[in-house]
Amino acid sequence: MPAKSISTQADGKTFEQLRQECLQKKKLFEDPDFPACDSSLYYSQSVPINFEWKRPGELCENPEFIVGGADRTDICQGALGDCWLLAAIASLTLHKETLTRVVPNDQGFDRSYAGIFHFQFWQHNRWLDVVVDDRLPAVRNRLVLVHSASNNEFWSALLEKAYAKLNGSYESLKGGSTLEAMEDFTGGVGETYETKSAPTDLFNIMKKAYDRGSMMGCSIDITSSAESEAQTASGLVKGHAYSITGLEEVNYRGKKVKLIRIRNPWGQVEWNGAWSDESREWNVIDSSEKKRILQNSMDDGEFWMEFEDFKANYDKIEICNLTPDSLTDDTKRKWEVNMFEGNWIRGSTAGGCRNFIDTFWTNPQFKLTLLHADDNNDKCSVVIALMQKNRRALRKEGLDLQTIGIHWFSISYKTYINVREISERFTLPPGNYLLVPTTFQPHDEADFIIRIFSEKAAGTMEMGNTVDADLPDPPMPSLPEEETDEEKGLRRMFEKIAGSDQAISARELQQVLNGVLSRRREIKFDGLSLNTCHSFGKMHYWIHMLFISYDTDRSGKMSSYELRIALKAAGMHLNTKLLQLLGLRFADENYDIDFDDYLTCIVRLENMFRVFQALDQSKTGQVNMNILQFLLLSMNV
Repeated sequence: MPAKSISTQADGKTFEQLRQECLQKKKLFEDPDFPACDSSLYYSQSVPINFEWKRPGELCENPEFIVGGADRTDICQGALGDCWLLAAIASLTLHKETLTRVVPNDQGFDRSYAGIFHFQFWQHNRWLDVVVDDRLPAVRNRLVLVHSASNNEFWSALLEKAYAKLNGSYESLKGGSTLEAMEDFTGGVGETYETKSAPTDLFNIMKKAYDRGSMMGCSIDITSSAESEAQTASGLVKGHAYSITGLEEVNYRGKKVKLIRIRNPWGQVEWNGAWSDESREWNVIDSSEKKRILQNSMDDGEFWMEFEDFKANYDKIEICNLTPDSLTDDTKRKWEVNMFEGNWIRGSTAGGCRNFIDTFWTNPQFKLTLLHADDNNDKCSVVIALMQKNRRALRKEGLDLQTIGIHWFSISYKTYINVREISERFTLPPGNYLLVPTTFQPHDEADFIIRIFSEKAAGTMEMGNTVDADLPDPPMPSLPEEETDEEKGLRRMFEKIAGSDQAISARELQQVLNGVLSRRREIKFDGLSLNTCHSFGKMHYWIHMLFISYDTDRSGKMSSYELRIALKAAGMHLNTKLLQLLGLRFADENYDIDFDDYLTCIVRLENMFRVFQALDQSKTGQVNMNILQFLLLSMNV
């Protein structure tokens, strides 16, 4: 069964609840979350055209949601630069089950019409149900963004509006990758091929993907912005997203010829070379085969071309493989999928690429175990995909895509690139592998998901997820004759302050330690807090064996990365979540932790580990709460 979708409406109401409310009140829906105003169109500039928001009933006499079935010819590009989205929508229409998921058929302009429609999109392992009202931007009573070739059909325009709402505005849809929308329509994972350096069996890879139900697109690279959407002499458009809608092999003059069918989302402007609509090649093949393949060909933006011509003219191919939950249970040849969510947090897990060796190792790490080879093969097919989350919606806040990559130990690492998702296909022997997703620069923050697609089930595990401690016993005090000069000085100061009862308060201890430690050049701090002084027990160990030993850059402070090593040396193993929170709690804007905060952190952690271990008599790692919850509570983070 398909996964249940989640309402995205701020008030939590579902599409059906909102529609029934409007029908009862006899009012057309007006979406408070995505109002008919300029900010829904543009966030970085004033609206360049005098738009009017019009409902379909104001644009034509008999509006319909879908006319004669949703088809790839229903999508015509408007004034917005979102051909990448339209190419994905055209591919979506070829997969009726997927289309019905994205464009539910429980809506229209019949008796249940209330000015409200809904669409479903996959976002980071969840299906979201996005409702919109049907007020659409128009100029002189004509739609100026996505529209259908039929003037009274509105499903594609409303789908674009819902996708714009999901991403914050229509402007957020300017520029992108066809794969991005394909993944959001399917929950699939994408992979990209360069035609000039593709595998020799590229046609077979694409045919297998097509038969599996994968969605595909292609484009021609540009060398400058002046070439964007420039038309070539052969009828192709540079810097423009196309859909791949079919692959065939035909008998032509005694040999097999590989063909590929492509669609321009403009709904016009086609290839005019060999195997184009009116080319003479079609007159040579069998008439029944010609009728089956060519069908009712016309100037609709769709055309065939020979696969070798395709590779010579196009530069990039994007393939979106469907996840198992996108398909019905009885569908053959579906992929197995494993997924992890994570974060790059500056000061703790944003370690950057291998150029930054001091911090690279702090990045999130995942173990992959490939257990079984593919059928009729001794290797395992696997696609690894790393996706940044919510970056398009964050554009209005001045944030854009990070430059990301995946390092494989010990295979290779992916070229770093600033796209939403990078992916790569591998054929590997069964065994264990380590994956390290990173940003290029350290300290660059983002949320991510990493997905692992394989033709056979695989084992996966996030590394560094253990929380435990093996704490050494506190060191015995030095004998008087073995004391260092510093220890002797401390003893004299203690005896002077303590008096006959040989006891001092936390405030007196604060005075003593601040006096001693302030004279140490290797430690930089503004004095110990009273709170820290309440907790001391192993001062010498914490200073000499940990702080000074692991302050590797001799800064007098401990970086949040150095803290991780010091904690491990102290016998405390924390997982990624705890390390991230400690960095946020104690590190400054330069990712440094001063001496007082270092002591506060390590003392609290050690004391709470000891308390937990004392309470956990059965050694189960549970004391009415797990150890992670216990430590979070104790650290007040």
